[in-house]
Amino acid sequence: MTVFIMVAGVFTGAHVWQETAERLAAAGGEVHAVPLTGLDADRPAASGPVGLETHIADVLAVLDAVDPVGPEGAADTVDRAGRADGMDTVDGADGVDAVSGRDIVLVGHDYGIHPALGAADRRPGRVARVVYLDCGMPQNGVPALAAVPDQALRAELAERARVGERGGELAPPGRDGWQRWGSTADVPGAALDRLTALAAPQPLDTLLQPLRLTGAAAAVPTTGVLCTRNGVSVDLVQRLVDLGDPMAAALAGPRVTFFELPTGHWPMLSRPADLADVLLRAAAGEGRRLRPAGAARTPPAHLRPFPLDLPEPPRDRRGQVDLYVPGVEGPLPAVVVVHGGPVPAGARPTPREWPTLVGYARLAAAEGVVGATLDHRLHDIGDYERAAADVAAAVELVRADPRVDADRVALWFFSGGGPLAAHWLAEPPSWLRCLAASYPILEPLPNWGMADSRFNPVRAVARAGTLPLVLLRAGRETPEIAATVEAFVAAAKDSGARLDLVDVPNGHHGFETLDAPEETRPALRQAMRTVVAHLTGRPS
Repeated sequence: MTVFIMVAGVFTGAHVWQETAERLAAAGGEVHAVPLTGLDADRPAASGPVGLETHIADVLAVLDAVDPVGPEGAADTVDRAGRADGMDTVDGADGVDAVSGRDIVLVGHDYGIHPALGAADRRPGRVARVVYLDCGMPQNGVPALAAVPDQALRAELAERARVGERGGELAPPGRDGWQRWGSTADVPGAALDRLTALAAPQPLDTLLQPLRLTGAAAAVPTTGVLCTRNGVSVDLVQRLVDLGDPMAAALAGPRVTFFELPTGHWPMLSRPADLADVLLRAAAGEGRRLRPAGAARTPPAHLRPFPLDLPEPPRDRRGQVDLYVPGVEGPLPAVVVVHGGPVPAGARPTPREWPTLVGYARLAAAEGVVGATLDHRLHDIGDYERAAADVAAAVELVRADPRVDADRVALWFFSGGGPLAAHWLAEPPSWLRCLAASYPILEPLPNWGMADSRFNPVRAVARAGTLPLVLLRAGRETPEIAATVEAFVAAAKDSGARLDLVDVPNGHHGFETLDAPEETRPALRQAMRTVVAHLTGRPS
């Protein structure tokens, strides 16, 4: 028998696990949904302030109360051949409950991963696995506030913490406000009503109190369950590993597995049966494992060759910008390539040297205009403001070059750099002759916490006026990103924007290096010639 100890997220309590718990129990599991002090009506009122340590103690109380013998009155003997570490011992040092001989799996959803991980760190010998259910990776000394998706609220609470404010509560959202805490995709209306009715104020100290870890839990096997409609997938995490993100590197270890659920942030409400199945498989050590950086036989996607065979004009490095200038008399129009992200700060080579981005710049040079790549500091979802400042500075550096016609410039955005296009759409300067994008994210994703952000091209396109727009669409784009593209195209149509669409029907996100060049090559040339036509006035 596997014992599942479930810890819910902000504003919620043990009640959210009801349907999933019933299915786990029907499959032979023992389930304990932890009632959290200050959140669950079944929990006695606290005698003092409620903080993260209070909730860690709540989890420990349930963990320590697990019956040391199975339901038949004797310790279970469980076949652990399927565990991620390949061991079949019951030694507590290997993460198996040495008291009961049973596997104890701690499941933390959202904020709940913080008390769950804190408890695992204090009882590593009793926990067989920690399941991270659509949540981040808590770090020692960092409060749960760092994982609050609503960036405006996070900044407000951080300021309150800075001035030493403690105590108090955070009011739960109304029915229409849950989306600010994660995608509510697929949650039935009745379930959302019940979630709202049973929501409780979150004690602020649970978010502001730093998580203290000794490192003991690092040896406990883990499983990440990613809800793709909330914006994260296993492939995305693999990209972070490939890019050299130091935090993501640990996720490629042999004791870490992953599952995906094609739903929003509350799978216990939207897909309880599927969640139960995934948790049972996670307990058995199943799941997808990531490839360590550099372990693949071929380079990661962002370092594979560009599919077009192009002339190689010399690179001229100016600050954070690289210029590729054709050997013709100028000044010439320019195409400025803006990479996506987030990209880890330590990624090498930096994006302006990646083959795909260099390929676009060289393709521009082959068409007789200046191509430019740049680096900006979009290292985290919260970095869009400073990345926008970096892009603006790089564009002015390009325009100031004597080989560039400062009155004829195009900007070309990629992937997660798409939101940076919003400023230029909302207030297009006279010298901006075209704005292009390849497989862009054109609206903040649900888990970004940027619902009211200015970095929203879907809203900004209504102010684009006569600015020509060129959009390369990947026919096999991930559904979450494709939804933002569809919303942008609809908004552009409604506002009468000048939009040219270039489709790669069988293309995936990053199709230049992932898909067959026979389909990709003509799309790349068509898109670039359309942009150059807007810059020069000659036919595309």
